[in-house]
Amino acid sequence: MAPRESPRPKPRERSHRHHHDKKRSQGGTPRKSRHAATSSQSDSQVLSADSLAQLDRLNQRETVRPHEITPKKPRRKRQREVVDEKIVVERSRKQHKRKKRRVVSGALLEEGNSQKLRGIRGGGKYDDEYSDGGSRKKKFWIIGGIILVIVIIIIVVAVVVSKKNSGKSSISTSSSTLSAGKPANSNLAGISESSIPAAAKGTDLDPFSWYDTYDFNVTYTNDTVGDLPIMGLNSTWDDSQSPNSNVPAISSSWGSYADRPARGVNLGGWLSLEPFITPSLFTGSGVIDEWTLTSSLGSNAQSTLEKHYDTFVTEQTFIDIADAGLDHVRIPFSYWAVVTYDGDPYVYRTSWRYLLRGIEWARKHGLRINLDVHGLPGSQNGWNHSGRQGTIGWLNGTDGTTNAQRSLDIHNQLSQFFAQDRYKNILSFYGLVNEPKMTVLNETAVMDWTQSAFTLVRKNGITANVVFGDGFLGLTKWQGELQGNSGLVLDAHQYVIFNADQISYNHTEKVNYACSGWSEQAEQSINVATGFGPTIFAEFSQADTDCAPNLNNVGAGTRWEGNFNVGDSSTAVTSPDCPTKNSQCSCTSANADPSTYSTAYKQFLQMFAEAQMTSFEEGWGWFYWTWATEDATQWSYQLGLAAGILPAKAYSRDYNCTPTATGFSGLPETY
Repeated sequence: MAPRESPRPKPRERSHRHHHDKKRSQGGTPRKSRHAATSSQSDSQVLSADSLAQLDRLNQRETVRPHEITPKKPRRKRQREVVDEKIVVERSRKQHKRKKRRVVSGALLEEGNSQKLRGIRGGGKYDDEYSDGGSRKKKFWIIGGIILVIVIIIIVVAVVVSKKNSGKSSISTSSSTLSAGKPANSNLAGISESSIPAAAKGTDLDPFSWYDTYDFNVTYTNDTVGDLPIMGLNSTWDDSQSPNSNVPAISSSWGSYADRPARGVNLGGWLSLEPFITPSLFTGSGVIDEWTLTSSLGSNAQSTLEKHYDTFVTEQTFIDIADAGLDHVRIPFSYWAVVTYDGDPYVYRTSWRYLLRGIEWARKHGLRINLDVHGLPGSQNGWNHSGRQGTIGWLNGTDGTTNAQRSLDIHNQLSQFFAQDRYKNILSFYGLVNEPKMTVLNETAVMDWTQSAFTLVRKNGITANVVFGDGFLGLTKWQGELQGNSGLVLDAHQYVIFNADQISYNHTEKVNYACSGWSEQAEQSINVATGFGPTIFAEFSQADTDCAPNLNNVGAGTRWEGNFNVGDSSTAVTSPDCPTKNSQCSCTSANADPSTYSTAYKQFLQMFAEAQMTSFEEGWGWFYWTWATEDATQWSYQLGLAAGILPAKAYSRDYNCTPTATGFSGLPETY
C-alpha cells in the first residue's frame, strides 16, 4: 500500500490528467465588453448634457432591477418626430406615464442613439416634418395610413403561414433564429427584434443571437450584478425540490456534510473542454486544448462552442443525474466565462449564460451546486483542462503577479453575483481554483492567495463552503494550515492510474487500497488533530488504466502500455506499468465497447467504484468524474449506468468494503 501522504513523488506520479511544459505567456489588458459604451458620437448624434440627464433620470425610474424580469408583450414603437431637445424631453415624460417597460440604460443609449436620435440638432432629416406647411402634414398622414395597411396585411399573411407550417406555436421567422441547423427558439415568438437596442444587437445580450433560447427569459436586459449580466434569468425561483427522499429539499438546510456526505457528479468537458471527453472537437492538426481549438476555429469558434454547450448538457442531464440517486453537481467553468484578455482566443462569456441555465435546471430537479473555477489566467497547472497546455503562468513567471490579481478580480465579480439571494440555498460549495500544481508553484504564494481569495468572497457575501485544492502535496501536508477560516474545505482528487506505484496494482489490490488506504486518509484528514479538517473528494473515476485516448494529452500515449511521453524525459514512461509489466499490457480491451466486458471485469469495475464511494463518505463526500463522455465509458457515469457497472442508485450500493475483495476469477491483469 502506498498512501497518498507518502513522501512527495515525482510530478508524473501525482498529476491529475496531463503533463506538458511549453513556453507561453499571457499579457495585456482585459478585453472590453462588446456592448461597452463608446465616446465616438458626433455632436449631431447626441443630446445636450442637460437633456440627456433628464432622459437618464426617467430611464432609471423604469430600469428593471435584477431578478424582477418578467416577459412582457412588446409594444409597437411610435415614430418620433422631433424639432429640438425640449420636445424630446417632453415626449419622454409623457411616455413615462404609460405602462412601464424595460428601457436601455443611459450608457447603452449613448452608444446606440445614432440611428434613433440623428437629426435632433439642426440639419436632420426630420426637421421639416414639423414645419408650418399643412400640405406636408397631409402627405405624411396619407403615407402613414398606406404603410399601416401594408404592415397589417404582412402580419396577417405571416401568421397564416406560420400556423400552416407549425401546429405547435407561432415562432419567430427571423433569419438569425431559424438559420440552418439551429433550434426553432419558439419562446422568441411575440418578442420583436426591434425591442433590442441597436447597440446590443448581435452581442451576448441579444437573445436573437443565441443559438438556443429554450428555458431562458428572453426579455432584453443589460442589468448586471458584480458587472456580470443576469441574461436569461427569470424573476422567480423555486427551491422546494429534492432529488430523492434521502436528502432535504434545496430550501432546507443540508445539515452536516460529515453526517450526510455529498454524492455528486461533475459536468466535465461541458463549459471547460477536455480532448478525452469530447474528442470529436479536437480533430484538427495541432489542436490539443481549448486555446488551440478556438485559435484554429477563428470566427467559427463562438458558433461551434455554443452548439456544444447547448447539446452536450441539457435539462435531461439533470433529470438523469437525480434519477441516479445523486444529489450534487459540480460544474467546472473557466475564466473566459467572465472576462478575456488581449491575445486570448477564447470565446468570451457565452459559457456564462449556459452556466446560469444549468444551475436553474439543477434547482428544478433538487440538485445542489459545487461551483468550480477550472481555469484561471496563466494556467494554474499547465494541463489542457486549464485551457492552455504548457507553462504554468499563474502566480508564477513573468506574469505571475498580474495573473494572481486578475484571478482575485474574477472572484470579486463571481462572489458578488453568487451572493444573491437566488443562490443562497442551492450553492453548497464555491471552488477557488481547480488543481493548482503546487509541486511546481511556490507553496507560500498559493496559500497566501487562497487566504486572500477566501477573505474576499466572504466579504462579498458568499455563505457556501469555500473549496481549495490539496495541490498534489498529500493530505497530511495540510494539518494546521489555513486554520480559523470557517467553512473552508480541502479538496482531494484521488486516482490510482496517474501514480506509477498504484497503477500497477492488480484488480484485487486496487479495490482493497480504495477501501483501506483512501478511507484511512479521509478519516485522518477530517480530524484537525491529524489533518486539515473538512475534506471532500471532488474527482475520482472507476478507470483502472490510463488507456482512454487523449487522457494524458493528445497523442501522449499511456503508462499502461509504456509509451507515455509529453516531451519531457523526466516524466516519460518507456516500459509497461500494468501489473504484468510486460508486452502483454494492452489498452484494446479497456477501450473496447462495454458490451464486450466479461462478467468478472464488470464485477470489478462496479466494486471498485463502490469501494471509492464508501471511503470518500468517511469525509464530506464525493463527485464522480464525469457525467458524460463521447467514448470513454469508464469515465462516464452516464455510460457506466448503461453498461451496468455502476449502482442504479448511488445511495443503494452492493459493496461497502465488507468483506475484503479476494480476487476476480479469470480476469486478466493486462487490461
